[in-house]
Amino acid sequence: MPGVIIGVKELVVKVQFDDNPPELNELLEVLNDNKTRLMVEHFEDNQIAYCLNLNSDLSLKTGQQVEGTSQTIEIPVGDQIIGRVLDTFGQPLDGLEPVRDNVPKKSIHDYAKKSDQYKIAKPQIMETGIKVIDFFTPFVKGRKIGIIGGAGVGKTVLTMELINNTSKSSSSLSIFSGMGERIREGHELWLTLKENDLLKNSALFFAQTNENPIQRSLIGLTAATAAEYFRDNDKKDVLFFADNMYRYVQARNELSTVLEQVPNEGGYGATFFSDVKTLQDRLSSNENGSITSVQTIYVPADDITDPAVQMIQHEMDSIIVLSRKVAEQGIRPAVDLNSTSSSLLTPEIVGDRHYLLSIQVQALLKKYESLRSIIAIIGESELSPSDRADYNKAKRLITNFAQNLNVMNKLTGVKGEYFSLEETLKSIEEIIV
Repeated sequence: MPGVIIGVKELVVKVQFDDNPPELNELLEVLNDNKTRLMVEHFEDNQIAYCLNLNSDLSLKTGQQVEGTSQTIEIPVGDQIIGRVLDTFGQPLDGLEPVRDNVPKKSIHDYAKKSDQYKIAKPQIMETGIKVIDFFTPFVKGRKIGIIGGAGVGKTVLTMELINNTSKSSSSLSIFSGMGERIREGHELWLTLKENDLLKNSALFFAQTNENPIQRSLIGLTAATAAEYFRDNDKKDVLFFADNMYRYVQARNELSTVLEQVPNEGGYGATFFSDVKTLQDRLSSNENGSITSVQTIYVPADDITDPAVQMIQHEMDSIIVLSRKVAEQGIRPAVDLNSTSSSLLTPEIVGDRHYLLSIQVQALLKKYESLRSIIAIIGESELSPSDRADYNKAKRLITNFAQNLNVMNKLTGVKGEYFSLEETLKSIEEIIV
């Protein structure tokens, strides 16, 4: 027997089933003119299904009948989605025809089997051509990099530069997930990839600020599903870019509010930690291929101690911190060199030369910070000769890590720069030796 809607509140629809209740995450169809789709979120007493109104249909009302479909949200996967811009449900956003019905489809709730025994035999470093990243946070195949910063400090621009540089120098397929970001940024990314002939190796998924929190909270799983398919079925290495992980948490928080769930102590939804962990666990490597991810993390009110920021940060192998103070000095990328860190910066991964240089550079930068407060009081001329020499070396290092980005060429009129790792290491040795 069909279920009956017994309550509607914002995006949450309560459906009563007297027998044969649906499965968790199953799609339901309201028997109305719109054939409104609902998704089962959780149950109460095994007979009342709390469902999410996927397309924000405002015509729903109590008494309407609902039928199960025995299906979950499925998206098209495979070569047909390469070069396309799709939404949470795999529908086109690029003005082109829908992906054909006869292509493979995969449920976004199907978790790929993890291979606990699998380990990458030898870490493989992928050059990005961006000095500060290649030196401080090596881009290692199959690992995760987080780009942290407040509004307007260059997170999206740095991500676009990474996509531009790595897509050109790598045979990997790029998957981009736009989570609740501005429509303008998504359009700029699409134009950048198109102008640089990179759409042929990319697939883009967007649920931006104009979409409801259901779609914004599911877009990460949609993109991860596509990445898993290419990794497991086509045996490809995948570059996964997510912008913005904090917006994903925000969307889950909005859903938690409309579902009337009690928040945790930090003010976030009760399932916040498991939501983040579920998505991160799907961005893993196995014996078929690797998923290397770059994820931007918005810092609300520039408060890096925010619980959400801290939680997401702990899932990353490397953290690039973008600073408003650095941006105000006109340095691009506006990376806070002292706060940026990586667990991958070890002799076993980057080699002795790179590792020893990193220790020397970090020591100089920390000394520079401590000397700045002294200089503000007594002046640079009062420093000892050795302190003055180290201070000037640190200033040259900071300038050395600034770089013109290729994706900003049209706006600034300045040609972008690409530096090999060898060029980066040599430029640092010339300063500190």
